[in-house]
Amino acid sequence: MLRKSYGLIAGVVAVAGVLVWGGRTVRADRGSDGHDEGGRLKTVFVIALENHNWTQPASQTSPQPVFMNPAAPFINSLVNGTSGISDQVAYATNYVNAAPGDHPSEPNYIWAEAGANFGVANDHNPYHADCSPDTVQTTDQHLSAFLTKAHKSWRSYQEDADVDLATNAVLPPSSWTVPLFSVSGLFTAPGAINAYNYSNQYNYAAKHNPMVFFTDTSGGCDASPSNPMRMHYAPLQQLALDLQSDTVADYNWITPDQNNDMHNRLANGYGGPAGAPNTNDAANIAEGDNFVARMVPLIMASKAYQDGGVIVLWWDESEGGDTPDHTMPFIVISKDVHRNVNGLPFASAVEYSHSSTLRTMQEIFRVDPYRGYPWLGAAATANDLSALFRPGAISGRW
Repeated sequence: MLRKSYGLIAGVVAVAGVLVWGGRTVRADRGSDGHDEGGRLKTVFVIALENHNWTQPASQTSPQPVFMNPAAPFINSLVNGTSGISDQVAYATNYVNAAPGDHPSEPNYIWAEAGANFGVANDHNPYHADCSPDTVQTTDQHLSAFLTKAHKSWRSYQEDADVDLATNAVLPPSSWTVPLFSVSGLFTAPGAINAYNYSNQYNYAAKHNPMVFFTDTSGGCDASPSNPMRMHYAPLQQLALDLQSDTVADYNWITPDQNNDMHNRLANGYGGPAGAPNTNDAANIAEGDNFVARMVPLIMASKAYQDGGVIVLWWDESEGGDTPDHTMPFIVISKDVHRNVNGLPFASAVEYSHSSTLRTMQEIFRVDPYRGYPWLGAAATANDLSALFRPGAISGRW
């Protein structure tokens, strides 16, 4: 049965610390056993992070790698068996750039949707200020468009979007927009802070929001509340309410702001000993680790996760080189991951990239050639992520 949630939801949300209006999200019907007949996984949460390697040459000191970095205790606990949820974790040791030279960030987010970057090699907003096209794409050959055609739901949760930029209060859904343009600055109202890093800085980047680069899922250059696609985009604070009411989408893309995704460091630093916060790259990593440490348990406590959910920790690009000795972090959390090996989370050495993740999303949601949809771009020749999961978890074809 389709599930619906209407009306006003007000309350203190621990992860956000604000009052939020509830919207409406509908998830797809499932088989009689509660699972999509294509496989056991049915709800995906992608948490998008930025600009760091998992491993890199010892000679490279900046940026720092995430693996075995003391600034990322939570992320490392996931893979070293000390997190308490080891039996629900698997990760990749050979996840590489989607294509050599595929930089900066924006081409990789577009690739995550379409298996190609369409020649984009910058971090521009999809439109210029006068609404003339910049990096926007008119094709319908991309994942969220396929999901819509297949009657699957999707939503993009973006931190610092659809909030009052003075108070950080979430706007009512009637005022939500498709966040086409980046914004950054300082909350000016007394006591207005970010709920994760406790600073008054905000920094939403459209370049980290893949769906806004396609006209059919962005609604064109319309940043007003009249855009018919606006309810596919929600402020990050809404995620906690959607999880609580079990109205998250089938496919959920979650982007922290640029202060919480390892991209930037806060003006006053972050982490480190009391009174002496880190002001180098360790601060960037610590900010992202803190965000993940708070977001993962929130999702795991939900019915959507417990019943066929998977959390994907995804980084956009390698830094300092595209060669095989620059690998990117990539971690999946699910009840259906590959069994632990010698008491530790399974580590796959198969070569993966964003094309692999995209191919796997097509398989999970049955928008692949086996159901009449073409592979999207480079997903056609990529390894899927099935090695990270138990047999049959992704599509039921193994």
